[in-house]
Amino acid sequence: MAGILLYARQLAKPLKLACASSDDVLAATGASRSRAYEIAAQVRDLLPTLSRPAGRPLAEHAAPAPSMLAELRGEALRFVMAHPGCVQVAERMHCTEPWRRFVLALVERHAEMSLPELADALCMSRGTLEDWLRAPPTAAFESDQDELGTQQHERDCDAKLVLVETVLNAWHNWHGDFSAFCQHVRRNLRVEIGKTTIANILFAHGARRPARRLGRSRDEHALRGAFDTFFPGAQWVADGKCVEVVIDGEVLHVNLELVIDAASDAAVGIDVRDEEDSPALVAAFEDGIATTGAAPLALLVDNRSSNHTPEVDAALGDSMRIDATLARPQNKAHVEGAFGLFAQKLPPLVLDTTDPQALARSIALIVAMTFFRALNRAPRRDRENRNRVELYAQDITPEQREAARDSLRERMRKQRLARETRAARLDPEVRALLDDAFMRLCLLDPERRVRDAIAGYPLDAIVDAIATFEAKQQRRSLPEGADARYLLGIVRNIHHVHEADAITQSLLRQRVAARDHFLASLLTLRDTILVKPELDERLDALTRQLVEADRELDRHFWLDALLLVAPAEQDARNIFARRCTRRVNASFALSSQERHRLVRMLLRRLWPLD
Repeated sequence: MAGILLYARQLAKPLKLACASSDDVLAATGASRSRAYEIAAQVRDLLPTLSRPAGRPLAEHAAPAPSMLAELRGEALRFVMAHPGCVQVAERMHCTEPWRRFVLALVERHAEMSLPELADALCMSRGTLEDWLRAPPTAAFESDQDELGTQQHERDCDAKLVLVETVLNAWHNWHGDFSAFCQHVRRNLRVEIGKTTIANILFAHGARRPARRLGRSRDEHALRGAFDTFFPGAQWVADGKCVEVVIDGEVLHVNLELVIDAASDAAVGIDVRDEEDSPALVAAFEDGIATTGAAPLALLVDNRSSNHTPEVDAALGDSMRIDATLARPQNKAHVEGAFGLFAQKLPPLVLDTTDPQALARSIALIVAMTFFRALNRAPRRDRENRNRVELYAQDITPEQREAARDSLRERMRKQRLARETRAARLDPEVRALLDDAFMRLCLLDPERRVRDAIAGYPLDAIVDAIATFEAKQQRRSLPEGADARYLLGIVRNIHHVHEADAITQSLLRQRVAARDHFLASLLTLRDTILVKPELDERLDALTRQLVEADRELDRHFWLDALLLVAPAEQDARNIFARRCTRRVNASFALSSQERHRLVRMLLRRLWPLD
């Protein structure tokens, strides 16, 4: 200690730092003077050897022997000779899937060599090799589906297989539309099954992929069916619209917030600002009060998170806030119709100015106010030629007002009870999982509506969707404005895919159990591959069959075949999964979406969720 303190005095003098004297150091430590100065000299000599650059030390790789490099180049040459055209170099290198699988297997066998050395031996760029080895962010998903059905299903398996083959063969030779095909199957082929069953058979076997419409949302809080209209001033409808303004050749966007009275269709409140947020809704609502002289009984808003904040609730005061039905724009038909008329009447806003953003807001506000004031004064033929101002100013009795208030309160009570009932049925662990994910992903959902809607889906679809959203967020590939509702859409889409996978997997198991002629060739090919001595050969052959399969049923078959060679030990299973996914992601003949789906399906089989 005395030696270190004495040497520290030498370092402190050029910096003009205050230090204890040498006598004080020796007195405090009890060390002898000669020994302390001897150690100080040793510290001075040793200190430079302790300094190194920041960061991790470079990984030291022993230079490969020339014989190993020659062996690698010879193996690559033999592969190219056995597969002519698998790799070509013109202005840039073009590689086929057999070559990519060969390179990946070679990298796995020679893990002791660095990537630059391997790339040089194979005459490839290091960046290309790193891209092939880089696995996309995925996670282990979904629980495996239930085993084969009841014994009755097994006894009827042959009859069902004949029915399936009949439909598939008929569709292969059909050249008309789907509805006529269903009539042909029932009338001419005497197969008494419904249109939905025929569609499911074709979809499960990859023969037909219909464009499905989105179903009704699980999280509806506004009216179902017809819109209840009471009297002017009872209920307003609010929404925002993006308006484009061109200033000095630069395209700018501002938000037009509009409040419409549901009974008279009169525009009562307008606000223009840079984006649709809580202050925009509050300003438009307050402008409506200034225009009409009184607040409405209720305000209908959409399900944006910015419309469900304490600032909005405080501005509404005694006015009730009612939420529009998700995925049903007709629920806000009053304001959507007004926006449609506005878009038809709005001239192109192209201006030249030195203050673009401020002028864009001003012009949009002036045009909107001019349009809607003129609209409010226009007579309506469907309302006895009375304009919207006259309709809004009609007398309302206290009884009508109280009846409307009671009806709106009852509607809010039913919505609250429905939310509480749904929340009580949800799994607490799933809700806790979503709470943690929303906090980690910085998603807003102040009233838990989106989270409760997501929690109604199966756990595997939720986990899959969270991983997908998080990966897109990390790679900055999310669309602009993606929020909690975007995550809900991912959950819904993945759930539909999982259902289709379950149907296909169940059909596959039944066909394997029946050992029918359709799978006889696949079973023979699988048994031939599984007897190969080397694991790399089995992996290459199985993944090649997987990515080259042209039917959905075949892909599920080869995914199950991969499980037969998967090790049980956890670390070995991780390495096996990484090697499989690299081979799948190197199959550029498939779209990126299809490659990611195959990876998810494989990982869900390797690590099913309970």
